[in-house]
Amino acid sequence: MAPRKQLTRLKAPYLKRILIEPARVADWEKYPWNLPIFRSHDFELEFTTPITIIVGENGTGKSTLLEAIGALAGYDEAGGGKGYMPIDHSAAIDTSGAALAKTLRGHWLPKVTAGWFFRAESFYSVARYLDQAALEDPFKPPPPDFLSWSHGEGFIRFFEERCRRQGIYILDEPESALSPTRQIELLKMLRRMDQSGTAQVIMATHSPLLMACPGARLFRISRFGLDPTDFSDTDHFRMMRSFCNDPDGFLAEALYEDEA
Repeated sequence: MAPRKQLTRLKAPYLKRILIEPARVADWEKYPWNLPIFRSHDFELEFTTPITIIVGENGTGKSTLLEAIGALAGYDEAGGGKGYMPIDHSAAIDTSGAALAKTLRGHWLPKVTAGWFFRAESFYSVARYLDQAALEDPFKPPPPDFLSWSHGEGFIRFFEERCRRQGIYILDEPESALSPTRQIELLKMLRRMDQSGTAQVIMATHSPLLMACPGARLFRISRFGLDPTDFSDTDHFRMMRSFCNDPDGFLAEALYEDEA
């Protein structure tokens, strides 16, 4: 396969900053604008490194924020590449991400929006779409056949194929189908992407392994808003450290609290 033309000589990150435009918000009491990260009505997130990782509990707005960034870059909310519409989600998908995007402004230098928006819950449909599209095009090489692999192996093969290209990559909980060993493989890919200088990654994750990605900038969403944090200060790391230090004691306490 011939190498793709480089879009720019400038290094990642390409998306430098996103901020909310208060005048565009019709109702601050409505989701997603009632989330803690928008409480002050002056939300701003600056991207200073090629890899940015966002962590937080379910319901804090991680996926919605990534959907909005994806929409700013021109991606469908179900995930995929530019121009992909693998799923008819018009009557089913939550459109809060696209709605949020309409109230955000992105600052790019330059505006490189090639890449991929990866969502774990829609990977099967996207992979099936890619396999089928390749089968129907006689001028393309043999199809990637992502679905013939196990879920985790299909994930890794997909990442290896897609993430070598210059662009922006939005990854929403990619660890969902990855064993710890496969997560290390993904970490190696992220490291290569960081060192290449040609890829920007914005990722939401619950995985302490992925949070520890060298060179990444880490943000935590909590009830207080969105703040930069250190890997060792995350609830995920602290919980895993407590469990590894004393599994029996950790489980006894956790289960006792659950039953109380």
